[in-house]
Amino acid sequence: MDHDAGTAGHGNEKRLKMATREWNPGELLEISGFFWKTCVLQTAVKMDVFTVIGDRRLSSEEISHQLEGAGRGVERLLNALVAMELLDKKDGKFVNTPSGSELLAKDSPKYLGHIIMHHHHLLESWSKLDQAVKSGKPQRSRSSYSKEEWRESFLMGMFNLAMGLAPQIVPAIDVSNRQHLLDLGGGPGTYAIHFCLSNEHLKATVYDLPTTRPFAERTIQQFKLADRINFINGNYLEDAVEGRYDVAWLSHILHGEGPDDCRMIIQKAVDALEPGGMIIIHDFILNNSMDGPLFPALFSLNMLLGTESGQAYSEEQIIDMLAAAGARDIQRISIQSPNDSGIIVGYV
Repeated sequence: MDHDAGTAGHGNEKRLKMATREWNPGELLEISGFFWKTCVLQTAVKMDVFTVIGDRRLSSEEISHQLEGAGRGVERLLNALVAMELLDKKDGKFVNTPSGSELLAKDSPKYLGHIIMHHHHLLESWSKLDQAVKSGKPQRSRSSYSKEEWRESFLMGMFNLAMGLAPQIVPAIDVSNRQHLLDLGGGPGTYAIHFCLSNEHLKATVYDLPTTRPFAERTIQQFKLADRINFINGNYLEDAVEGRYDVAWLSHILHGEGPDDCRMIIQKAVDALEPGGMIIIHDFILNNSMDGPLFPALFSLNMLLGTESGQAYSEEQIIDMLAAAGARDIQRISIQSPNDSGIIVGYV
């Protein structure tokens, strides 16, 4: 026993030594002041700079007029965007970069403005992180329950991100022998849509709050899948999960809740599955020591700021929750994700 403990201690010490990084003042100041760039980007998106410019070459005065902004302010904003390589400047006129046109102009199908505005709405609470750390209490309301403008940015942002990720993630999960998928807390149903697009025999049910229903039904109709995907109003914390399914998809819902509620949600999903059913957890998954990867660790702080008990969970914690609900043959599926999201699958 003592020998094992000593060995573990040396292992941890070695890991800590390997992980130690030497920081210089410039690197620390860059992190400290990075929010300046954040505010420039978010202001440009909020004011619709990239959409206004479009495919034209415009002077600062022309852009100021269209934005109804003060010339001295707009010109400085535009020059900062050039310095950040989000705009180009030629002969005193401003033009969009290819990235600006593709990702930051509203008429682009790859527009990221909604999630950028969601991040903008989080800024105030992040400035109060010290208060959250001291009190353990959230500093804002949950995005899905907040005022309409914030909720729209959140839902549209999640939709746009999922539209980019789903084509990469869905092919990594074999549901070819499944008939009916439950998208629990599925919001606009983006993943239900992509699972159905990839599996022509599959039908799906999106289960979420009534406030998300109009957006989900518009999206489902847009993909001409209304005959295969339906929506059920429900709160997975308070209501039963109606229907019987042979696969349940829980994407980015566990991190909003505390451990007890997560266990309850997983149990409800498992109880709604037919024998042999499959449950899939997709979330920002921490390592078992809870100190990485970086994005899930930061996201856990975001949940501290926005929820009473939400957090990012480790692979071990999620596996234990699934096992406690009666799942077996639990395994992690390897996927490539830009934000370190992960997938854990179990069967009942």
